[in-house]
Amino acid sequence: MYDVFFISYDEPNADENWDLLKQKMPVAQRVHGVKGILNAHKQCAEKCSTKMFYVVDGDSEVMESFDFKYIPPDHQQSFIHVWRARNPVNGLIYGYGGIKLLPVRHVLDMPAMATDMTTSLSNAFVVMPNLASITHFNSSPFNAWRAAFRECTKLSSQSIERQNTDETVRRLEIWKTMGAHKVFGKYVIEGAEQGQQFGQANAEDRDQLSRINDFDWLKERFKGIYGDNSI
Repeated sequence: MYDVFFISYDEPNADENWDLLKQKMPVAQRVHGVKGILNAHKQCAEKCSTKMFYVVDGDSEVMESFDFKYIPPDHQQSFIHVWRARNPVNGLIYGYGGIKLLPVRHVLDMPAMATDMTTSLSNAFVVMPNLASITHFNSSPFNAWRAAFRECTKLSSQSIERQNTDETVRRLEIWKTMGAHKVFGKYVIEGAEQGQQFGQANAEDRDQLSRINDFDWLKERFKGIYGDNSI
């Protein structure tokens, strides 16, 4: 079996999701509070004792049916594998927030993070067909807004490697219109709309797009819109 890592930062429901994962995978390891998405993944790679490792995000509830025993065939052991996750606000099911299986060497060798880390690690990419988790990103107004803003910046700027344009347009529209009645759904929809605007305005400016991976910058932007007491 490959090592399993749980990466958390500031998710209000991270401890709950970690407890659920530990019940399923007692040998899982947690990396918490590391600033920078790539830095957190590099810390996992440095701790890893196997050639690939699984990553579960801090806001993810792993499905009971998911099996961490999957090992790719030999010719795919340098590929990025991503399982599907369910979005609890708008019902979308795709790789956003999904469990990942990553080659250690690719993560350690990545010098800097592109707009989307996972799809930039390698051109060899496998989308796994089964649903593996629920990504409970809507755990606070800020977390809900941040998730939608980041994802819809990527979708609208077409910055995700190898994305299908028609599928991207459909997903973006659903992010912007569905789920207002769900917990913190208002912040998801508004974050999606604002992310679309930011992504379109900066589609040719990679430095600006990379700001969506700066969580301090995102927090200040959120406060500027909703006020200091909104976090």
